[in-house]
Amino acid sequence: MIKVAKFGGSSLASATQFKKVSNIIFEDDDRRYVVPSAPGKRYDGDTKVTDMLYMCYNVAGKGGDFDLILREIQERYQEIIDGLSLNLSLDQEFSEIHRQIDNHAGIDYAASRGEYLNGILLANYLNYEFVDAAEVIFFREDGSFDDEKTNNNLGKRLNKTKRAVIPGFYGMAPDGSIKTFSRGGSDITGSIVARAVHADLYENWTDVSGFLVTDPHIVENPEVISTITYKELRELSYSGATVLHGDCILPIRREGIPINVRNTNRPDDEGTLIVESTCTKPKYTITGIAGMRGFVSINIEKDMMNTEIGFGRKVLQVFEEYGLSFEHTPSGIDTFSIYVHQKEFEAKEQQVITKLNKLVRPDSIDLESDLALIAVVGRGMRRARGTAGRIFSALAHAHVNVKMIDQGSSELNIIIGVEDKDYEAAIKAIYDIFVTTQA
Repeated sequence: MIKVAKFGGSSLASATQFKKVSNIIFEDDDRRYVVPSAPGKRYDGDTKVTDMLYMCYNVAGKGGDFDLILREIQERYQEIIDGLSLNLSLDQEFSEIHRQIDNHAGIDYAASRGEYLNGILLANYLNYEFVDAAEVIFFREDGSFDDEKTNNNLGKRLNKTKRAVIPGFYGMAPDGSIKTFSRGGSDITGSIVARAVHADLYENWTDVSGFLVTDPHIVENPEVISTITYKELRELSYSGATVLHGDCILPIRREGIPINVRNTNRPDDEGTLIVESTCTKPKYTITGIAGMRGFVSINIEKDMMNTEIGFGRKVLQVFEEYGLSFEHTPSGIDTFSIYVHQKEFEAKEQQVITKLNKLVRPDSIDLESDLALIAVVGRGMRRARGTAGRIFSALAHAHVNVKMIDQGSSELNIIIGVEDKDYEAAIKAIYDIFVTTQA
């Protein structure tokens, strides 16, 4: 059996955390490939190493002296080295990082060095081989990830290596420069490695005991989801859930490799198992609740809209022309609404409205700002009658006005639009009706 274990920044923020990680890895001989993030926060108010590296590059870009910041970063690593009693020096690596930042090697290069250095450190501590991600993970000229080239090269390299540490977050562009994934990209690297080695399980170790039903900042001590499907996770991640980077599912989904989200600080907790499909019945009707604030609804009214062929295409064409992606498009016989991110829309609102008036000749266009979208997701909803009714009832009882409701044909999720001010109250009400009352 082969397991790939990815450890997040909080799991590798200090020597104490490194020791926990080491114990976890050596507890199971199947944990053969390890993907580390850069050191995260050691305590409230601390700064992540990646953020410090961004600061270095920004200061350098303005012609400033970034030596002090880089020295602080090196001291962070030295503190870990000393705490682990390692015979290791990173002086040469930091000298090269200083030179490259000074020569404006690129912000991706600077940001990636946190994972790179942590990879060297962890490989040394575990006595595993260090495999630089820049040698095995590739991007195309347009910046997109080259999955097949990566899978072939990474698979061949790791096939010769029984145990290895591969730093997350970055790879190499065709011109030899460093290219990073989006923030949280170490999750993606772990998935890429799992696919390349045909892993039986991809473990994602973090600072929570699995995927929670909803945001713990809104609901106190929400339940942990024991099992969730790829589709459910994608829906929740897209709608704002942040435990796991949603794109990390894509490389391994075709291989059917399950993901186990675990807690480094509570390794005995089973966490959440993420699978392609399962016959296991969910504990509750819903699997999870997620959401995002900051939307605006553009509401278009026109008599006999439903008989006008091409009306929807013309409307969406305007948003495409101005580079605006839409989230949802609920419609009626004479109404058509488009939900978009408010920050992106505000700068272009008058141009969009003018173009819509010219192109579709509506009777009226009304804007409703400061809205939030909440996704209620769960495979159990397919078999449960009255789910939408229970949601409406819960929100009415909490005095929350529903601005929009949309259910996909898969019956896997229901999207509810509410005012920003009602966002937290709505999530609490939905959680209570489906989880608290059933617990």
